Amino acid sequence: MYLRYYGLRENPFNVTSDPNFLYLSKVHKDAIAHLMYGINERKGFLEITGEVGAGKTTLCKALLKRLAGNTKTAFILNSNLSELQLLEAILIDFGLQPKRRAKIALFRQLNDFLLDELRKNANVVLILDEAQNLTFSTLEGIRLLSNLETDKQKLFQIVLVGQPQLRQKLNSPSLLQLRQRIGVRFHIGPLGENETEQYIYHRINVASFEGKNNIRFAQQALEKIFKYSGGIPRLINLVCDKALLTGFVFESRLIDGNVIDKSIHEIEGKAVEVGV
Repeated sequence: MYLRYYGLRENPFNVTSDPNFLYLSKVHKDAIAHLMYGINERKGFLEITGEVGAGKTTLCKALLKRLAGNTKTAFILNSNLSELQLLEAILIDFGLQPKRRAKIALFRQLNDFLLDELRKNANVVLILDEAQNLTFSTLEGIRLLSNLETDKQKLFQIVLVGQPQLRQKLNSPSLLQLRQRIGVRFHIGPLGENETEQYIYHRINVASFEGKNNIRFAQQALEKIFKYSGGIPRLINLVCDKALLTGFVFESRLIDGNVIDKSIHEIEGKAVEVGV
């Protein structure tokens, strides 16, 4: 709606997990480095946590683009699955057709696939998003998958991605064996105030024609965005998208504090008349 007005080719603040818009803050660079290390060194289990909207899914999608060409991957987004359903989903995402709907048969088929990839000198990575929603029994079943190994190395790497509740769940006594097998852990924290400003302009530049646009955020606006969002990318996107729409309506390419106040009130369902 406002793209032409601001000189944009696409919406810079969509809340979808588009890796092309990934802003590599220090914490995101560290997270990718930890993941790459764990995968390349075949550490087995890896755990990545972060608050809602911290950019975990976007980070994982960007990670997939950085892996070596001989790496096979599966990315499971739906965590509300039984152990049997999860095994089927894993096989399908690896490009296999489950032969029988029985846990032992699926387990054997997965093992055969992993051994075949090992013979090709390929690495295999499974990413489980929203892993905090997995049941204790399903997590225990995932632990058993780590038994698929040779005498020298793990047959595949399993990345558990979730909200902080995942860490709490893994601290349960019943998941002690799984917790002890996690070789890499990393928590994605929020952006700092300066990084929030850089994040905003990074996304605008990515969405612009050859990096050229006519959008400017007043310093007060940037401060209000950071205060409201706490440095969480998804909340930054929500406020900025609403702010660009409000600026368009009022024919203002300068996003000031009043525009941000109005945008936040509308997001919170407390729309008020604010002068622009």
